[in-house]
Amino acid sequence: MSDNNLVYSTDSGRIRPEKQSEQPDVKLFKDGALRIERQTKGRKGKGVMLVVGIDPNEHDMKKLAKTLKSKMGQGGAVKEGVIEIQGDDRDKLKGLLEAQGFKVKIAGG
Repeated sequence: MSDNNLVYSTDSGRIRPEKQSEQPDVKLFKDGALRIERQTKGRKGKGVMLVVGIDPNEHDMKKLAKTLKSKMGQGGAVKEGVIEIQGDDRDKLKGLLEAQGFKVKIAGG
């Protein structure tokens, strides 16, 4: 081991700095509307709906995603400030978001 990077010391503990949790860059739109996009790229042909434009400072993304997933009956995740919901029922998703008080637009084809 010719690598001289000290990782741990018995005197002070862990030497490497801890990773800081950063807020992801969130794409917000000027009209204040959320966008529902459909994406299949990199997913082996399986489609997912992306909910883009939610401000993480105003809304709890994980809680909102959990509510949407349970009402849609689908799986999903929160990645980089975007809520991903599996499947392709954008009209139903739009109705659920509008019922929660969001202004929603369907984007893409």
